Amino acid sequence: MRIGISVLSHEGQNIWQNGLGQNVIFIAQAFQRLPFVESVVLIDVGSEQRLPQQVDAIAPGLAVLTQREATDAVDVVIEMAGALDNAWLDLMRARGRKVVYYCCGQPYVGLVEPAVFNKPVHTSRPDRCDEIWVVSKDRLHVPMLRTLHRCPAHVVPYVWHAGFLQARIAEVARHGLEYGYATERNRSIRAAAGGALRVAIFEPNISVVKCSSIPMLACDEAYRADRASVAALHVLNTLHMKDHLTMLHLANSLDLVREHRATFHGRHDIVGFMGQHADAVVAHQWDNDQNYSYLDALYGDYPLVHNSPWLAGFGAGYYYTGFDAHEGGQQLIAAARTHDAGLDAYRIRTRAVFDAVDPYNEDNLQAYAERLQALAESTPIRRSV
Repeated sequence: MRIGISVLSHEGQNIWQNGLGQNVIFIAQAFQRLPFVESVVLIDVGSEQRLPQQVDAIAPGLAVLTQREATDAVDVVIEMAGALDNAWLDLMRARGRKVVYYCCGQPYVGLVEPAVFNKPVHTSRPDRCDEIWVVSKDRLHVPMLRTLHRCPAHVVPYVWHAGFLQARIAEVARHGLEYGYATERNRSIRAAAGGALRVAIFEPNISVVKCSSIPMLACDEAYRADRASVAALHVLNTLHMKDHLTMLHLANSLDLVREHRATFHGRHDIVGFMGQHADAVVAHQWDNDQNYSYLDALYGDYPLVHNSPWLAGFGAGYYYTGFDAHEGGQQLIAAARTHDAGLDAYRIRTRAVFDAVDPYNEDNLQAYAERLQALAESTPIRRSV
């Protein structure tokens, strides 16, 4: 079996711009481990015909083809990080090839928000594929996807490994920065602050799915209850909405803002920012409980205050339910008071998460193998047309 996965290159691209670019590479690496897979290539629908340099270091040898070049080079097409041309997909299916839409974004939000909020978006014809794949976070949307795309939809494993993160950690180390909760620098800063945490919020603030509002309230709730819990609050990805009245009213209602302990930033990668400015992360999601940023934070042993039921199933991080900012604040206080003493146990729970999402985990490889084989067997793949 020869597999092609879509990507979208652009000038100045960085693998840390979003998690999707990393996701493609992890999936490609998993496929390369399957004994019946002959080749895996990336089908670029962007402008550069090459991927960021970080990819070459982590996954050397992945060929990048155009759609035209891929026509006779792949048996299975997976539309994942770049929208493929509908006419080309029709051609491939007419020739007996298989087309999968691997839906990585939250499906309902992707369908509704562009129209409601008049967002620019690229849309493709729904009935262009043979199957839809989603990860567990989107399992409740499977019936909707089946109806919309008029084909089967399946849940496949969520995968991640620390390769890109480790490379970035090594890169910042060359500039004298260390990533990780337990560094000597972080210990001395916390000691000087009486154990109070410098908190960062990394929500992208471009959709209702992942926004900073609840984490801001949770941090302020902790600060109101215990001034010794929060030394500073850093809210990233907020410059595009800093002048909006709703944001201004929310921010100015917080004690952390009134007492000049809060700073609002643009976009920064987690490794570079945490290595300089913070030692805890507070997060919030709505029906989107699997996020690479959580895994990045956990890898650094940072206290992660979150509302992800998926992570809570492993006992990882400090969990609060739903939109309960009060509970989130209590968990942040608990992290400030107990994280150092409980760090060894925290690491054990975190490692269980990493083992579960490892692309080379036998269960994950078997699940992808079965899905690909079932796809091929639904009607035989033809190469001769």
